[in-house]
Amino acid sequence: MLLTLKIICLILAAVSSVFCVIRTTHMFQLNSYKPAVQFKWMRQNFKHYSINLILLALSVAAAFTNAVWWLYIVFYLFAVIFAMVNRPMKNAKKPLVYTARVKRMLVTDLIVWLAAFAAAFFAGGDRFALFGMGVALALVPVLPLIGNLINAPIEKAIRQYYINDAKKMLKACPNLKVIGITGSYGKTSVKYYLSTVLKAKYNVLMTPESYNTPMGVVKTIREQLRPTHEIFVCEMGARHVGDIKEICDIVFPEYGIITSVGEQHLETFKSIENIIKTKFELYDAVSDKSKMFLNGDNENISGNLAKKTDAGYHTYGLGNQNETYAYDISVSKKGTHFSVCCCGQKIENLQTPLIGEHNVTNLTGVIAVCVALGVPAEDIKLYVRKLSSPPHRLQLTRRGDTAIIDDAYNSNPAGCEAALKTLSLFEGIKILITPGMVELGSMQDECNYAFGRSAAGVCDLVYLVGKKQTQAIHQGLKDAGYDENKITVCESFMDAYNQASAVSGGQKIILIENDLPDNY
Repeated sequence: MLLTLKIICLILAAVSSVFCVIRTTHMFQLNSYKPAVQFKWMRQNFKHYSINLILLALSVAAAFTNAVWWLYIVFYLFAVIFAMVNRPMKNAKKPLVYTARVKRMLVTDLIVWLAAFAAAFFAGGDRFALFGMGVALALVPVLPLIGNLINAPIEKAIRQYYINDAKKMLKACPNLKVIGITGSYGKTSVKYYLSTVLKAKYNVLMTPESYNTPMGVVKTIREQLRPTHEIFVCEMGARHVGDIKEICDIVFPEYGIITSVGEQHLETFKSIENIIKTKFELYDAVSDKSKMFLNGDNENISGNLAKKTDAGYHTYGLGNQNETYAYDISVSKKGTHFSVCCCGQKIENLQTPLIGEHNVTNLTGVIAVCVALGVPAEDIKLYVRKLSSPPHRLQLTRRGDTAIIDDAYNSNPAGCEAALKTLSLFEGIKILITPGMVELGSMQDECNYAFGRSAAGVCDLVYLVGKKQTQAIHQGLKDAGYDENKITVCESFMDAYNQASAVSGGQKIILIENDLPDNY
């Protein structure tokens, strides 16, 4: 009987380990393979791994009590619980992608796990069998971190090979114009809009979706760049000082656009000064400042420009102090009408299905770059009329009597205010679904509180996703005099969405403001 129990426990320990490694590797991928971010996530989700300590204690007890049969039974029961708690997520918003890096990491994890078990088993023989299982299971939550550390030299070499290959491909296209786009928010929208309008005259390649990391840019170049491309529109994301420079050192942008500087990712940047410094790494990389386009309405950008001694850069926005500015703006739920003055050249009566003044700000930057690149005014007007929102960025869809404003991607304070303004344009039952904003560091509660107060003046019903995460929004709503009976706190987005969809009483407009990934 004891032998049977040992075999069952060994199999269960292996299954539990596989489940846990897949789950923790998934989270490690969502945490951008950053050990510090992973450790923070593990601290916040300690409940998933607390059973490890019980299993380790049982295995130690077994080693010093000749592993009586009842210890194996208890170990078996806790191992079952451990396996259930850490089973891979079935309906993940962003599933684990089994990239070559992940596969290499999993192989290394397996080797480390087997080595830990074998060392404990062979050190003490049969008596230490359960001890070996306990030690191996205790290691499981940190296996991806160990595997990542062991694989670091080879991953660095592989990464550098891909970067060098991408550089060679760019060098083989000497006439290719590279346009770098960065900003705390708005960069993906500007990338989509600019690429669309430039296609009136050029063969354009852009980084797809939200590919804005060094390896995302490298992958785009290696897989999609062709000799026939004339312009490469490259989105550049950042969470730390030096991130933009790293991408610039790969693509060497000739043109640059800085859409905004705000509190987004303040948690990793630590200060707004670091965010400004990082975004302006693109400014430093563009040698001809006349090809540098910046949102002059943004206080952080204009304030930093005032310190610059070099001149020639081009500002855009709604204010007429900019080289390119918009006027005669009219916004409705059907779209936006406006005119633009670009360095004295007027392009009048522009129409776009995009909703909101924030989109007009983005489009003034797009138009400024297009004019600089020789796109005719009539073509600009034609292609601006064809624009649509990028996925999950104030994307409007309709389902029966329900209009859905999908603004689920990476909320920020300015974006939340713009989304509420858009919601206010519609008639009907205005419903907000949100888990709030994240990665705002010390300003997170303040920004979410302000969001709650603003939402109180617009929304008829509010569904908050996650009790702890949305406390500041809840308080903001209450302090603004909002009826608490109209606030519902839900455990998941789907729960909130299903409840909102079930609301009756006429036309509904549901604003989905942010949708946090699985590691939150």
